[in-house]
Amino acid sequence: MINAVIFDIGNVLLKFDYLIAARRLMEHNGLTEQPDRERIVVAKAALEGGKIDRAEFLRLVRPEFSHTGPDADFIAMWEDIFEENEPLSRLAAALAASGMPTYLLSNISCIHHEFIFREYPVFSTFRDGVYSYQAGVLKPGARIYDIALAQFGVDPARTLYIDDLEENIVAAEAAGLRGIVYDFRNHDAALQRMRELGLKI
Repeated sequence: MINAVIFDIGNVLLKFDYLIAARRLMEHNGLTEQPDRERIVVAKAALEGGKIDRAEFLRLVRPEFSHTGPDADFIAMWEDIFEENEPLSRLAAALAASGMPTYLLSNISCIHHEFIFREYPVFSTFRDGVYSYQAGVLKPGARIYDIALAQFGVDPARTLYIDDLEENIVAAEAAGLRGIVYDFRNHDAALQRMRELGLKI
């Protein structure tokens, strides 16, 4: 039987696409060619991994988009890249309302963490969360799962972890969790697998 559920965020509870932000910033700043993707990806990973702070991220990435306006304008265009995956967010909220302990475990930056908690009510239903930028480690690093298990105080053998990436599930299962690789394009198959693993839904 499953006694707790831990959810990833990106492409699980929320679909996302960084190209939305890139196109928005390019249009705003009159760019006709995409900036250096590698430098942006490296800076994003450093921010999500807690290696740099927001100010340093902006210092690194703003010039890639030739952005000279206020930081707040850049962030507003950078942060809004999500679409709620309503079938799963409804399930998560229903589980929480039934008394099932639900938690979050995500590779995420401070910028997007603040945005999604402000914009999507489902995130108020979770009991707790571990976020890579605070933990200082990205999934699938083993330490982030150890941090989550200690912080949440759950029995890993009775806890379901839902993530869209196979490597993250492999690492979660190595930590003793029960795992499901989730594909929002095949939600019903994921529901069936949840039932097979003992989640009452």
